[in-house]
Amino acid sequence: MHTFTLGDFDFALPPELIAQHPATERSASRLLDGTGAQPVDRSFRDLPGLLSPDDLLVFNDTKVVKARLYGEKPTGGKVELLIERVLQGNEVVAHVKVSKKPPVGTALRMAGGFTATLLGRWPDDDGALFRYALSADPYTLMEQHGHVPLPPYITHADSADDAQRYQTVFARHPGAVAAPTAALHFDEALLAALDARGVRRASVTLHVGAGTFQPVKTESIAEHRMHSERYAVPQATMDAIAACRQRGARVVAVGTTTVRTLESWAATGQAAGDTAIFITPGFEWKVVDRLITNFHLPKSTLMMLVSALAGHAHVMALYRHAIAQRYRFFSYGDAMLLDRRA
Repeated sequence: MHTFTLGDFDFALPPELIAQHPATERSASRLLDGTGAQPVDRSFRDLPGLLSPDDLLVFNDTKVVKARLYGEKPTGGKVELLIERVLQGNEVVAHVKVSKKPPVGTALRMAGGFTATLLGRWPDDDGALFRYALSADPYTLMEQHGHVPLPPYITHADSADDAQRYQTVFARHPGAVAAPTAALHFDEALLAALDARGVRRASVTLHVGAGTFQPVKTESIAEHRMHSERYAVPQATMDAIAACRQRGARVVAVGTTTVRTLESWAATGQAAGDTAIFITPGFEWKVVDRLITNFHLPKSTLMMLVSALAGHAHVMALYRHAIAQRYRFFSYGDAMLLDRRA
């Protein structure tokens, strides 16, 4: 079997194809149908006709929190915190942007009038993240004073439009710092059309972390250390997957976060926990048959995941087609539909 290296997942993307704003309507995005030998250009609204009655769509119902907080050190230096997860009590784990790291015990003065006291690194003394104690409930503070944590490649400041559109219509469980972007294309009208088609629905929860944007820095992909995220698979979803298998229908994952959740559960037998699953070509699939996904960054772990599912050569050909046809890329961009070929 071919040994893939980081360069195998690279491609040249014209910067103007990086979508800075969502489509006017959620389901008005384009959909690249990559299920056949040749790519077919479609609209996302065509999706119900591309699925069979009794297929099972599985969504990630995580909710993006306003995880970006601004403040300053006692010395006056500017600080930006990006809350990665909420621990017990008022403690949080965060990525920190600051010119010089303050010592443990420093209380940052945050915009909105609350404080964030540095407790140390996380998960241990060598960790890349930092643990803080906030002066009130973290979810309340983020909702009142936080900013939508738009990805690094979106260049505008967050707006009221982003607060609505960088969130799925079925977001239920707060905890993500990045949206499960393939699900952003679904609106109530499209969900109704899927229901009318006889397509079933189920959900999982994976709280997407900022690590999803972390670049792979090792040429040997086996040396990359994957970030960890919290997930949960409800019993109702397990039952729905079993029933889907019994009737011979397909499990269609909406987004790579749903893929990572389902395959983590299948690999470990654990319905909830932390996952650092790293899916690369050669992966042994257990649950997912089809995938709806947006277009991903060059050399990213998500390029490796979709290549593992649909075949590396096929995926790279689809990306060349998407660039030639001026599809919109990344979180606010268009989507593609892939079948498992591995």
